[in-house]
Amino acid sequence: MENIDSFKVIGIETETTNQNGKSAEDLGKLWEQFYTENVPSKIPNKTSDEIYSIYTDYESDYTGKYTCVIGIKVDSIDQIPNGLIGREFKNGKYQKFVAKGQMPNAVFETWQEIWEKDKKLNRKYTADFEVYGQKSQNGENSEVEIYIATE
Repeated sequence: MENIDSFKVIGIETETTNQNGKSAEDLGKLWEQFYTENVPSKIPNKTSDEIYSIYTDYESDYTGKYTCVIGIKVDSIDQIPNGLIGREFKNGKYQKFVAKGQMPNAVFETWQEIWEKDKKLNRKYTADFEVYGQKSQNGENSEVEIYIATE
Protein backbone atom coordinates (compact mmCIF):
# COMPACT_ATOMS: atom_id res chain seq x y z
CA MET A 1 0.00 0.00 0.00
CA GLU A 2 1.33 3.43 -0.91
CA ASN A 3 0.21 6.89 0.13
CA ILE A 4 0.12 9.23 -2.85
CA ASP A 5 -0.02 12.99 -2.38
CA SER A 6 -2.62 15.00 -4.25
CA PHE A 7 -1.50 16.04 -7.73
CA LYS A 8 -2.58 18.09 -10.73
CA VAL A 9 -2.45 17.24 -14.43
CA ILE A 10 -3.13 19.03 -17.68
CA GLY A 11 -4.07 16.96 -20.70
CA ILE A 12 -7.01 15.66 -22.71
CA GLU A 13 -9.97 13.47 -21.72
CA THR A 14 -12.74 11.26 -23.02
CA GLU A 15 -15.64 9.37 -21.48
CA THR A 16 -15.81 5.66 -22.19
CA THR A 17 -16.84 2.25 -20.86
CA ASN A 18 -15.22 -1.20 -20.82
CA GLN A 19 -18.37 -2.67 -22.41
CA ASN A 20 -18.20 -4.12 -25.95
CA GLY A 21 -14.56 -3.16 -26.52
CA LYS A 22 -15.50 0.53 -26.48
CA SER A 23 -12.62 1.55 -24.20
CA ALA A 24 -10.01 -0.02 -26.50
CA GLU A 25 -11.33 2.08 -29.39
CA ASP A 26 -11.85 5.31 -27.40
CA LEU A 27 -8.57 5.14 -25.51
CA GLY A 28 -6.69 4.27 -28.70
CA LYS A 29 -8.08 7.45 -30.27
CA LEU A 30 -7.22 9.50 -27.18
CA TRP A 31 -3.59 8.29 -27.19
CA GLU A 32 -3.40 8.98 -30.93
CA GLN A 33 -4.70 12.53 -30.38
CA PHE A 34 -2.21 13.00 -27.51
CA TYR A 35 0.71 12.26 -29.84
CA THR A 36 -0.52 13.65 -33.21
CA GLU A 37 -1.44 17.00 -31.60
CA ASN A 38 1.81 16.92 -29.60
CA VAL A 39 -0.12 17.64 -26.39
CA PRO A 40 2.99 17.42 -24.14
CA SER A 41 4.54 20.42 -25.92
CA LYS A 42 1.46 22.55 -25.09
CA ILE A 43 1.41 21.84 -21.34
CA PRO A 44 2.79 24.61 -19.09
CA ASN A 45 4.25 24.17 -15.58
CA LYS A 46 5.23 20.50 -16.04
CA THR A 47 6.88 18.83 -13.07
CA SER A 48 8.18 15.85 -15.09
CA ASP A 49 7.93 14.23 -18.52
CA GLU A 50 6.10 11.16 -17.26
CA ILE A 51 2.73 10.62 -18.90
CA TYR A 52 -0.24 9.86 -16.67
CA SER A 53 -3.29 7.97 -17.86
CA ILE A 54 -5.96 8.50 -15.20
CA TYR A 55 -9.31 6.77 -14.85
CA THR A 56 -11.84 8.76 -12.85
CA ASP A 57 -15.47 9.95 -12.59
CA TYR A 58 -16.59 6.32 -12.28
CA GLU A 59 -20.33 5.86 -12.73
CA SER A 60 -20.20 2.66 -10.65
CA ASP A 61 -17.31 0.20 -10.91
CA TYR A 62 -15.14 -1.00 -13.80
CA THR A 63 -18.27 -2.16 -15.66
CA GLY A 64 -19.77 1.36 -15.84
CA LYS A 65 -18.86 4.59 -17.59
CA TYR A 66 -15.77 6.52 -16.58
CA THR A 67 -13.51 9.32 -17.79
CA CYS A 68 -9.95 8.79 -18.97
CA VAL A 69 -7.52 11.71 -18.75
CA ILE A 70 -4.13 11.48 -20.46
CA GLY A 71 -1.78 14.20 -19.35
CA ILE A 72 1.32 15.31 -17.53
CA LYS A 73 1.75 16.29 -13.88
CA VAL A 74 1.96 20.06 -13.35
CA ASP A 75 2.46 22.33 -10.36
CA SER A 76 -0.42 24.63 -11.36
CA ILE A 77 -3.68 24.43 -13.31
CA ASP A 78 -4.14 28.20 -13.36
CA GLN A 79 -3.21 28.40 -17.05
CA ILE A 80 -4.87 25.70 -19.14
CA PRO A 81 -4.24 25.99 -22.89
CA ASN A 82 -7.23 25.94 -25.27
CA GLY A 83 -8.45 22.44 -26.02
CA LEU A 84 -6.85 20.96 -22.90
CA ILE A 85 -8.28 20.28 -19.44
CA GLY A 86 -6.81 20.58 -15.96
CA ARG A 87 -7.72 18.28 -13.11
CA GLU A 88 -6.68 17.87 -9.50
CA PHE A 89 -6.67 14.48 -7.81
CA LYS A 90 -6.83 14.03 -4.05
CA ASN A 91 -4.27 12.18 -1.96
CA GLY A 92 -5.02 8.68 -0.79
CA LYS A 93 -4.01 5.07 -0.42
CA TYR A 94 -3.08 3.15 -3.54
CA GLN A 95 -2.20 -0.42 -4.38
CA LYS A 96 0.65 -0.47 -6.90
CA PHE A 97 0.91 -2.94 -9.77
CA VAL A 98 3.66 -3.06 -12.39
CA ALA A 99 2.82 -4.11 -15.94
CA LYS A 100 5.90 -5.72 -17.49
CA GLY A 101 6.41 -6.64 -21.13
CA GLN A 102 5.36 -5.39 -24.55
CA MET A 103 3.00 -2.40 -24.40
CA PRO A 104 0.07 -1.94 -24.56
CA ASN A 105 -0.57 -5.68 -24.09
CA ALA A 106 1.19 -5.85 -20.72
CA VAL A 107 -0.98 -3.01 -19.37
CA PHE A 108 -4.14 -4.70 -20.65
CA GLU A 109 -3.15 -8.04 -19.06
CA THR A 110 -2.42 -6.32 -15.74
CA TRP A 111 -5.85 -4.65 -15.79
CA GLN A 112 -7.41 -8.09 -16.36
CA GLU A 113 -5.71 -9.27 -13.14
CA ILE A 114 -6.90 -6.15 -11.28
CA TRP A 115 -10.51 -6.69 -12.40
CA GLU A 116 -10.34 -10.34 -11.28
CA LYS A 117 -9.21 -9.17 -7.80
CA ASP A 118 -11.68 -6.25 -7.78
CA LYS A 119 -13.53 -7.15 -4.57
CA LYS A 120 -10.39 -8.17 -2.65
CA LEU A 121 -8.69 -4.87 -3.46
CA ASN A 122 -11.40 -2.84 -1.71
CA ARG A 123 -11.32 -0.30 -4.53
CA LYS A 124 -12.53 3.24 -3.95
CA TYR A 125 -13.22 4.11 -7.60
CA THR A 126 -12.05 7.71 -7.14
CA ALA A 127 -9.06 7.85 -9.50
CA ASP A 128 -6.79 5.06 -10.70
CA PHE A 129 -3.80 5.83 -12.87
CA GLU A 130 -0.94 4.52 -14.98
CA VAL A 131 2.48 6.18 -15.07
CA TYR A 132 4.45 6.01 -18.31
CA GLY A 133 8.04 6.89 -17.42
CA GLN A 134 11.40 6.12 -19.01
CA LYS A 135 10.97 2.36 -18.61
CA SER A 136 7.70 2.38 -20.59
CA GLN A 137 9.49 2.54 -23.98
CA ASN A 138 11.75 -0.52 -23.70
CA GLY A 139 10.00 -2.88 -26.14
CA GLU A 140 9.50 -6.30 -24.57
CA ASN A 141 11.17 -5.12 -21.34
CA SER A 142 8.85 -2.16 -20.80
CA GLU A 143 7.36 -1.35 -17.40
CA VAL A 144 4.33 0.79 -16.56
CA GLU A 145 3.20 1.44 -13.01
CA ILE A 146 -0.52 1.17 -12.27
CA TYR A 147 -1.98 2.64 -9.09
CA ILE A 148 -5.41 1.58 -7.80
CA ALA A 149 -7.21 3.75 -5.24
CA THR A 150 -8.19 1.69 -2.19
CA GLU A 151 -10.08 2.28 1.07
